[in-house]
Amino acid sequence: MVKKIRSSYIGRFAPSPTGPLHAGSLVAALASWLDAKAHDGQWLVRIEDVDTPRCVPGADHIILQQLAVCGLHPDAPPIYQSQRGHLYQQALNQLVAQAQAYPCSCSRLDIEQAIAAAGQQRARHAELVYPGTCRGGLNGKQARSWRFLSTFQPSNGPSGQQIRRRADPELIAHEIHWVDRLSGQQHQNVSREVGDFVLQRADGLWAYQLAVVVDDAAQGVTHIVRGADLAHNTARQILLQRALGLPQAHYLHTPVVLGADGDKLSKQNGAQAVDLQDPLEALAQAGQHLGITCFASNPADWLQQAVAQWMVRLVARSGALKLHCD
Repeated sequence: MVKKIRSSYIGRFAPSPTGPLHAGSLVAALASWLDAKAHDGQWLVRIEDVDTPRCVPGADHIILQQLAVCGLHPDAPPIYQSQRGHLYQQALNQLVAQAQAYPCSCSRLDIEQAIAAAGQQRARHAELVYPGTCRGGLNGKQARSWRFLSTFQPSNGPSGQQIRRRADPELIAHEIHWVDRLSGQQHQNVSREVGDFVLQRADGLWAYQLAVVVDDAAQGVTHIVRGADLAHNTARQILLQRALGLPQAHYLHTPVVLGADGDKLSKQNGAQAVDLQDPLEALAQAGQHLGITCFASNPADWLQQAVAQWMVRLVARSGALKLHCD
């Protein structure tokens, strides 16, 4: 029997209330819950309703009910991003004071035209890399959004310093390295692969990247377990953690669940709500995607067995999946 390691581990599951949980989101919830319990840690639920136009009324309650039916109960009351705008504003103010954020007047069309004018080719499904058009000022145009300066300025000046132009030789591209607890060493050059990303949108809503970093730190989240489709966000979030002086979390990205068409299962492509008429069967199917097979007569016993299996798998793959919390 593998002995649990008592720790200060805090994990979380952070669904967007754009509809009920589907098979893929149940896998993500289960993986984060299992990892938290294997570490004898806390498991939190955060409702990421910051993108209000996409939220479906009542979906948050449905999600919480679905989790409860499966025996996945958070260790503290859920929090809602829509109630935390003042914290995001404080973070943005700090970044502006540090000359690490600046106003931007560009629309998506402006960015596409700038990329085309520069003769750059954009691969299908590739990120739309912001070319830094507004770094040196708005040239009389009205600000639409706020962006994070993705390059490093070795000699950052006092509060109010003008953001340097993209041609400034002192600007250094950020190459971010981190360790995924499943996939191992990872890296991304945010400046070249993403560009200066949005912190507050043109419609006034807070961008996911800023909100998730502020909330993870405020909740003391130490370990983030989520689907591999979100792995490309990690470098940006590490950049923000460093800029805001926040602790860097440990990351583990699980394989995503694919639909019949081979694309990621998601609400946007019509994924159906997970069938919970038989919660035990739903857990079993989610567990199979994570390489876990249990034989139990009820969800509580199944979850207990699943935690033990998760722990064994963590130890067996200790070169990548780390059970400890260093």
